[in-house]
Amino acid sequence: QLQASGGGLVQAGGSLRLSCSRSQRIFSSHVMAWFRQAPGKEREFVAAIRWGTTSTTYAESVKGRFTISRDSAKNTVYLQMISLKPEDTAVYYCAKANSLSTREGEYNLWGQGTLVTVSS
Repeated sequence: QLQASGGGLVQAGGSLRLSCSRSQRIFSSHVMAWFRQAPGKEREFVAAIRWGTTSTTYAESVKGRFTISRDSAKNTVYLQMISLKPEDTAVYYCAKANSLSTREGEYNLWGQGTLVTVSS
């Protein structure tokens, strides 16, 4: 029910924009987030947005480089990534929760993931 896209191979310093769409309506009370999982590591929180207020929160490692946004008419959340680093290489997942959290256990709906590879 969540379809993520936009991953790919990019050189360090480059940019990518990820998209995640839901076929059903996303309500104002919902929170949409991006997580990522690098090879051999646990999945970690990246960014989240409250659907109704559009307030956002970010992991320290991506602040100033990543921007989460949403298009309510398209039921789509985006992750604009700039100044990419090799350590940003990971599978990126979008997810939905009923309240704001950085913990993956609070998210009850997940997309399939899209691979971002940043070459040095």
